[in-house]
Amino acid sequence: MTNRLADTLSPYLRAHADNPVDWYPWGAEAFAEAERRDVPLLISIGYSTCHWCHVMARESFADPETAALIDRDFVAVKVDREEHPDVDGAYMAAASAFTQNLGWPLTVFTTPRGRAFYAGTYWPPEARGPMPAFRDVLGAVREAWTVRRAQAEESADAVTEALARAAASTPSDLPDAAAIATAAQAIAAREDRLFGGYGGAPKFPVATVLGLLKTPLVRREAPDAAASAGRALVAMASSPLRDEDGGFFRYATQRDWSVPHYERMLTDNAQLLSVALDAGDESTARGVAAFLLGVLRRDGGGFGAAQDSESWIDGERSEGGYYLRPVPERADLEPPAVDGKVITGWNGLAIAALARAGATLGEEEWVRAAARAADHVLRINRAPDGALVRASLDGIPSSAVATTADVALLADGLLALAAATGEAAWAVEGRALLDTALDGVAGDPLLTARGVAVAPDQTDGDLPSGVAALAAAALTAWRLGAGDRYREAAADRVREHAAAALGQPFAHGSLLRVAAGLVDAPRQIVVVTEHPAGALAAAARRAQADVVAIVSPAQAQALADAGFELFEGKADAPERAYDCRSFVCRLPVADPADLPPRR
Repeated sequence: MTNRLADTLSPYLRAHADNPVDWYPWGAEAFAEAERRDVPLLISIGYSTCHWCHVMARESFADPETAALIDRDFVAVKVDREEHPDVDGAYMAAASAFTQNLGWPLTVFTTPRGRAFYAGTYWPPEARGPMPAFRDVLGAVREAWTVRRAQAEESADAVTEALARAAASTPSDLPDAAAIATAAQAIAAREDRLFGGYGGAPKFPVATVLGLLKTPLVRREAPDAAASAGRALVAMASSPLRDEDGGFFRYATQRDWSVPHYERMLTDNAQLLSVALDAGDESTARGVAAFLLGVLRRDGGGFGAAQDSESWIDGERSEGGYYLRPVPERADLEPPAVDGKVITGWNGLAIAALARAGATLGEEEWVRAAARAADHVLRINRAPDGALVRASLDGIPSSAVATTADVALLADGLLALAAATGEAAWAVEGRALLDTALDGVAGDPLLTARGVAVAPDQTDGDLPSGVAALAAAALTAWRLGAGDRYREAAADRVREHAAAALGQPFAHGSLLRVAAGLVDAPRQIVVVTEHPAGALAAAARRAQADVVAIVSPAQAQALADAGFELFEGKADAPERAYDCRSFVCRLPVADPADLPPRR
């Protein structure tokens, strides 16, 4: 049979279009059908490069007998977590009330109103140790709904109310340097001193944490913690976690970074490019950039979401087999598929990383690639009313709304692109998007309409939390001269979540990185020149600074006219470098030797 998924945007949903399960995509139609039949919804959440999602699909969703049970007793809904992160976040939070083993595939059973009363992750077709068979789970849930329905609905309401209470936060003071250093030391205390990184298996790159530990404040106030980040990056870059082509895998299943989980995500690699750049690891940075440009970049200029762990080898599906071959031997193999969804916020991460790295390392092609990706997202990832959407595929925008993190991460990428190119238009567009995000971005309308508690995006996962992304973009805008109100906007977000961040620093690395940026006065270098490849510009690019902008006199004037005060009064002095601290600049210099490389 062909169900309703064949014409959807998501590659993950399309892969389930031939299942015997009568799948619905996420939408009002599924809820209406559940209410008409008075049966629960079975909401299955995953993504296209998820190995265990593939396994459960082959074992259960492709099985006609299992499909018949699902269709008889439930309304089945398939959700791509990358297209609907609010839906995934809401039901992942709800699932935590029923299981500690959270991950994907995520299977959630809800009332017809959409409130969860039971959940789990992967279930096998036959019982294995403590894991029951999926069919047995289906039977037990059906019995609970038909025999103990009142209890099921009471449980669902209790979970919803608990999540709503958990969303509350208590503002506190901004963390000072000592508090941030203490948080960094708490993270470093989890270092695996034998193999590098933090904790045991499975071991993740935790780019959000590495970004905090490589800040100037942590390097100064907690040098041992900063050194642990350097050791982690070296260990990862020299391990099987990093493929021969330069890209990093999602995580390692073993403590020594061996036996990777072979999917490769845009989120991880974009952030690790920035981490490598901050660490001065040019080789690793160049490898990651080559992976982004050579593998994940799509024809339209945007970057795909991920590359699969599985591929076809000798007529069979193989997990990791392609990557285990030396690069020269891969030419005759079909590479693992790339999920071509161009996700707005994830592309923002890539735009920022490539713009900053390209400008620093003198790789103009990287900066041009960042600009093409920005142009693609701004043109294609739009709803009919002009609002940003979550993603697009093959030039077709999704109907899923953009999240706060999407808008903030793209805004930050555009502001980084403005600094890298000197073009005021990118800064103006980035500031406009940031203002939209600061005013509040609506969440998933179906969750809102049905009163399903949306988990607040306050902690880091594989990318910065929504609140941290918003604070970081506001900090970037302030550093670029957009005005003090943006610094205050960043500070407000940090104050609101400071207590939680200091109490659980490993889950709040991105927010604490913003806090560190608020403590230290930013160093801003502006070079006004008609020779961007000259010695003065090169000296600026080598310097440690929060903003390095190489602009022509006309670009400096355009940025000043657009309201970016960092560039005011600088257009009339070509071939000069301005070295500033919080907008207070030293006398301009013309000799590269007069521009200190360090803060």
